[in-house]
Amino acid sequence: MTALKAQLAKLARGLMSDPIPGAPDVEFTILPERIDEAVAVLGFAAANDMKVLFWGGGTHQSIGNPVTPDVVVGTSRLNKVVDWQVEDMTIVVEAGVPVAELEAQLQQRRQTAVLPEIAPGATVGGVVAAGLSGWRRLRYGPTRDRVLEVVLATGDGRRVRGGGRLVKNVTGYDVSRLAVGSYGSLGLIGQVCLKLWPLSTDQGMVEIGDPEAALRTAYRPLAVVETETKSVAYLAGTGAEIEVQAEQLDGRLVAGHRWPDPLAGRWELSLRVPAGDTSRFVRGIRQLGWAFQAAHGVGEIRFVVEEEDPGELTSIRREAEAIGGSLVVTRSPLDSSLDPWGAAPQSLELQRRVKAAFDPIGIANPGILPGGI
Repeated sequence: MTALKAQLAKLARGLMSDPIPGAPDVEFTILPERIDEAVAVLGFAAANDMKVLFWGGGTHQSIGNPVTPDVVVGTSRLNKVVDWQVEDMTIVVEAGVPVAELEAQLQQRRQTAVLPEIAPGATVGGVVAAGLSGWRRLRYGPTRDRVLEVVLATGDGRRVRGGGRLVKNVTGYDVSRLAVGSYGSLGLIGQVCLKLWPLSTDQGMVEIGDPEAALRTAYRPLAVVETETKSVAYLAGTGAEIEVQAEQLDGRLVAGHRWPDPLAGRWELSLRVPAGDTSRFVRGIRQLGWAFQAAHGVGEIRFVVEEEDPGELTSIRREAEAIGGSLVVTRSPLDSSLDPWGAAPQSLELQRRVKAAFDPIGIANPGILPGGI
């Protein structure tokens, strides 16, 4: 083992770091500055059966089955904007670029990558790896629809590029789709090309009484969000367009957008159901007295629980899974008895084959996915 440590230390000379705050305290924490350096480290790890955990901003590390690594590979030095084609509405960034910094830069040219609006510390690579979308998904679709290309350092030490920077280019399209929501199980997402959208000239909010009625009335709202205290329709467009929509919604227009603060609790969960079933599940969560945030028209309800109630949570999960939904635990105490994913998907064996194609030894975030993949 001593010789192995010496070899890895030599390979990663200048890239070694003290443990990242919040990350596992392992002997080897490596911060590559180039994707090829990550490729070399992963190739070495695969050859020596060393388990690797990837770490961006640490924002989403609580999702999925826990990983016990030998090596932590962080992305804080993979933090460059590689190419920004303002006219073509695309941008290529490395995985460690913070979402907040990217959006602030894009706003200077009245553009947005439509990544999650409130994700303190989140990185682009982490958001893509977790397949997370923001509140504006109702109008713009999920994050995976804006990922045009990825560069992946695979679990067996290869550099793989999937997709294409041109919006209409579909070469390798499946690879980029596979990387979104892979939770690092295929390797390290080192670079991403994103499709951009123009920012609307005006933004506004209207408090509403009936979210489902608002979806039928408003023309392409950005989001319709319900919490335990109120429901709000988020609007964007020209000033005249927003005023007309506010009149149709029969509510007072407030300028700008103020998104709900992230929920925080001992157990944080994401309930995903068909969009038409959102209100039915909201009613059940209201009756239980749990704080929640529901994205109407999308079918996601985020809620928190302070005391674990396996009976109630299992019942909700069973009901959601019966209609093709899921209940995912996004944060919980270490001693929680609740499975983070629930029932394994029918595509489990296909996922195993995909994993084997990119990470045959199984060193990249091993066991994090449903079924321990």
